[in-house]
Amino acid sequence: MTSYVVSVYDTKEKVWKTVLATKDKAEAEAMKLAMEQDGVKAKIEAFPPKKR
Repeated sequence: MTSYVVSVYDTKEKVWKTVLATKDKAEAEAMKLAMEQDGVKAKIEAFPPKKR
């Protein structure tokens, strides 16, 4: 199952900070949208499972 990490950009420290880590894509997209509505730059990174 793919993991999703939502990060926001901290303009003071000029770094990306993780806000949420989840396996639910809809939850990640909702968090990103909520952050962007507040005027914060946000992104989602997807991490697929490793093949063994």
